[in-house]
Amino acid sequence: MEERKLFSQELKYDQQAISSIAEGVVSTLEAIGEDTGREGLLKTPKRVAKSMLFLTQGYAQNAADILKSAIFHESYDEMILVKDIELYSLCEHHMVPFFGKAHVAYIPNGKIVGLSKIARVVDVFARRLQVQERLTIQIREAIETALEPQGVAVIIEATHLCMVMRGVQKQNSITTTSSMSGPFLEKAHTRAEFLRLIKPD
Repeated sequence: MEERKLFSQELKYDQQAISSIAEGVVSTLEAIGEDTGREGLLKTPKRVAKSMLFLTQGYAQNAADILKSAIFHESYDEMILVKDIELYSLCEHHMVPFFGKAHVAYIPNGKIVGLSKIARVVDVFARRLQVQERLTIQIREAIETALEPQGVAVIIEATHLCMVMRGVQKQNSITTTSSMSGPFLEKAHTRAEFLRLIKPD
């Protein structure tokens, strides 16, 4: 993807990107039989354009930079877990939402990171066109690269509207994916502790 900022931190959107996306929205509305000149749809193309740029803002963000901005040296070597991190993403196959929660844990190896940065890393990768499987791995790999911990564990539980609203239309289906390394993968008791801690209270 072209390396340019789609918008600044103040969400001042790139007008060229808005115009390009809006043109596509107009064509889509016309193709499904809508009247793009009616009152309710006059501003829809630009609204959709801004919405898409917001929902895919992860392309303009760098997970490594976020993590490296808040790394601290500590001797703590037990599990650190941030669970129930809300996430919202777009399925790259149908461009409809999937949403749920992520549980992220790591065992430090001399370095820890500000807890909010873990949640932000989830957002960086979720705010892109995604598949849940890749999203899970990307979160783990980003933390591994920045912190070089003993191990990382990521579990995502999500509802996919491509299964709920269309296709098989299974309203209560939840997809769970996991990606683990180090003790989480190699030691049954560490993995069991992680799974126990993320269970609903």
